[in-house]
Amino acid sequence: MSLPPEDNTSAASEYGRRLGDLESLQGRDRHRDRVFGVSKLFIAMGALVAAGLTLRYFYAVVFLAALAIVFMALFVGHERLIQRMQVRSRTLRYYERGMARLNGTWQGRGATGERYLDPAHVYARDLDIFGDASLFQYLSTALTQPGEETLARWLLEAVPVEGIAARQGAIRDLATRLNFRENLASAGEIVRKGVDPGMLILWGESAPILSSRTTKIVTTVLGIAWLAGIVAWVISGSPLPLLALSVLNFAYAHRLHARLERAAGSLEKAAADLRLTAALLGIIERETFSSPCLMELQAKIKREGEQPSAAIKRLARLAEAIQSRHSLFARPFDLATFWSAQLVFIAERWQRQFGPLLRTWFDAVGEMEALGSLATLCYEHPEYVFPEFASEAPLLEAVEMAHPLLPASAVSNNVTLRPGSQLMILSGPNMAGKSTFIRSVGVNAVLAQCGSVVRASQMRLSPLRVAASICILDSLSGGVSRFYAEIRRVKVITDLAEGSVPVLFLLDELLSGTNSHDRFIGTRFVLQQLVSRGAIGIVSTHDLALARIPDEMSGTAVNQHFEDRVEDGHLKFDYKLKPGVVQTSNALTLMRSIGIGVTES
Repeated sequence: MSLPPEDNTSAASEYGRRLGDLESLQGRDRHRDRVFGVSKLFIAMGALVAAGLTLRYFYAVVFLAALAIVFMALFVGHERLIQRMQVRSRTLRYYERGMARLNGTWQGRGATGERYLDPAHVYARDLDIFGDASLFQYLSTALTQPGEETLARWLLEAVPVEGIAARQGAIRDLATRLNFRENLASAGEIVRKGVDPGMLILWGESAPILSSRTTKIVTTVLGIAWLAGIVAWVISGSPLPLLALSVLNFAYAHRLHARLERAAGSLEKAAADLRLTAALLGIIERETFSSPCLMELQAKIKREGEQPSAAIKRLARLAEAIQSRHSLFARPFDLATFWSAQLVFIAERWQRQFGPLLRTWFDAVGEMEALGSLATLCYEHPEYVFPEFASEAPLLEAVEMAHPLLPASAVSNNVTLRPGSQLMILSGPNMAGKSTFIRSVGVNAVLAQCGSVVRASQMRLSPLRVAASICILDSLSGGVSRFYAEIRRVKVITDLAEGSVPVLFLLDELLSGTNSHDRFIGTRFVLQQLVSRGAIGIVSTHDLALARIPDEMSGTAVNQHFEDRVEDGHLKFDYKLKPGVVQTSNALTLMRSIGIGVTES
């Protein structure tokens, strides 16, 4: 079932309308920004003149005070304008990325997710899940590390089938909430580098470090005594009490230093992400959802009394204040008065009250951002469908399926893999579309088992364990050839096939690194093993000898192919899947087309 965009308008037209409105508002505010700047300049010049006049005319003081008030009002108004423009700039970037996805220019924009790529994963590299121009880069609208981590995990691990319907319902609900997704995307700047919410979560779940009552009393007494020393100096004129207290306080600060650094360290490092997290939590708290999955997610963060967004914002202010202790002017004063320790005491009271909830809050933000990314795909492509999950297994049936990263003009194909036709031997000439077709099957199966829509007009499947050998690399440092790396992957796939969940295997040019005789025997054996263990899958090949394998597999395998044709001396491809074995080849034609004058003799 597909889902129409909000208000029955296409995503492109809605994005275009909103971009136009935002750019118009931004243009007007840029003009106001210049007016504010010029006005502040003139007020400052007037203030200088008034300051000079105060030397001769006392009434100029009143004029100077009035100018100062006007300047402060302009300053406050200008700051609010700048903040509004910054939020609007983020919203503009959100819609510009959306338009880029729709017009096919999205590559290179946004996070690549490269850090989540495990070379040993059974399909991540083969299906281009991470990296530049990857599925992750195309999908992700997350601002936070938990959001990216959640989306990456969903793309690497299928959700249990009993959770699919709930996630599909959540995506349907979010797909109709463009304003909500816009607010999530414009809540704050993207902060990834150096930010590790995991450290803050561990801080929240650990015991307070400066919990000693003695430490609190001593730092408070010493800080007050030092301030009293200043007063005594002013009154008595003797600095000796202040000097003695300074030596004492510096000595105690040195003793406290290691514990204070440990207590404040995790909080300081996470400070950059706290305001963004507070903003995202606030947006989630205020929304009224209809999906049970989203309502349950919202219920995890809502509580009696102070809401998570307000609590996190309060912690963010504390963290920012504690960070300021490292400044040149604040550091000496902190050594004498222990004001940063007092802030840490307050932060640790917060820690005892809210710390154990941090993991739940960050998880909720991450899950909402991941759902928002998949909901955006659903909204932008109302022609895509939610797949149906069947109880009979193994099964994968798709009608008019294509790769979701290809442009709208991409050719779609049907595919059926089920008992009786568990294996497809896919033959075809170079550049005819074999590898792209295999990746299309794999990527759509991954999306389906995330709970997402898929690029097809209809899709039914059973729970499947996707595994692929498409982009296997050798390792010079590890002393591993491509062939050896490939057979190790094949071993992993055949072992997976012994599990309770049927495997969907996708093998491109299997065992091409050996001679034809060994390749045929090895490929036949591997495929017979996989099929006998209840797996389904596709094997592409240029080697037409492999097309004899279905004859030896008792009706469980079929031959299908892509083909090319020559028109006016040029190769043409229709990228349509056809039954049977390919009857054409184009390697020599392609060699001649780039100037390699190979002949038939």
